[in-house]
Amino acid sequence: MGFWAVVPAGGAGTRLWPLSRRDDPKFLHDLTGSGSSLLQQTRARLEPLAGDRVVVVTGAAHADAVRAQLPDAVAARVVAEPSPRDSMAAIGLAAALIERQDPDAVLGSFAADHVVADDAAFAECVRRAAAVAADGWLVTLGVRPTYAATGFGWIHLGEELAGHPGAHAVAQFVEKPDADRAAVYLAGGEHRWNAGMFVARPGVLLDLLADSDPGFAAELRAMAADPSLVGAAWPTLPKIAIDHAVAEPAADAGRVAVVEADFDWEDVGDFAALAGLLPATGPGPRVLGDAALVHAIDSDGVVVPAGGRPVAVVGVPGVVVVDTGDALLVTTVERAQDVKRLVAELGATRPDLL
Repeated sequence: MGFWAVVPAGGAGTRLWPLSRRDDPKFLHDLTGSGSSLLQQTRARLEPLAGDRVVVVTGAAHADAVRAQLPDAVAARVVAEPSPRDSMAAIGLAAALIERQDPDAVLGSFAADHVVADDAAFAECVRRAAAVAADGWLVTLGVRPTYAATGFGWIHLGEELAGHPGAHAVAQFVEKPDADRAAVYLAGGEHRWNAGMFVARPGVLLDLLADSDPGFAAELRAMAADPSLVGAAWPTLPKIAIDHAVAEPAADAGRVAVVEADFDWEDVGDFAALAGLLPATGPGPRVLGDAALVHAIDSDGVVVPAGGRPVAVVGVPGVVVVDTGDALLVTTVERAQDVKRLVAELGATRPDLL
């Protein structure tokens, strides 16, 4: 079958401020020290599965930067959304475009800003998910949890699917739990992390959307048939995530399956996650950028000397220092999630820094 990849490339990555900004979001950055941006790593990971059958949906403000980072064949399929309408509109429009071009295809949606450690294991997992999706299921990839995460949604496994060893029906999608509930999920072994990766036939995805919001699905298909409608119709679309618009109601109707993702996965949601991704170069903090600029004594954590200036830390365990030249963030790994609160306050007082 023809497999297509949809790559939603949106969001400002506010917990990674000041490294990630509205005009220069995290998916355009190399956050692993590999020499490639997260978007480019995503594209390379999908090439064995989809070739050049990749549709990237991004904001109009980022479209040129996204095209500049991608090979010509993929750059030609960059879809610029006029304004953020969350993941359902972005993925749904791509699905409608693919449905018109290749109605028998299977598509997979994979965010542009995730990190996967084992590309071969990822590809094998997606192939298994595509085989299930070919039978008419909406399939999600459930990551085997390694700790009691409170920053992700979880998936409760149901019965194993006949004819698809290792695939299960989804009993329920669970919102981000508190620490006690997450510990129960981890110990029980019947839950997986929801990484927001979905695989389905494009028509199945849009028909599931039509079950709950027929007007939404019809608008997406109309825009795919006549792109001149996008400008006027796009702002009227519901602003909703694919999880709430399709996955949760479809799971309640017994239409969603989960295939276990047996590879290491990280959504790089904050500087604590970034610290865990970067290689250690010694006993001090992990460094993204020029390690020669960082001088540390009895300190660990993560330092990003993007401003080109020397950064010195003494006696600060779990420190986070991000210097971009025009802004300086100092916090701790433990308080990394609170950067989002800071960004919200800056929005009211210094929007020029966002």
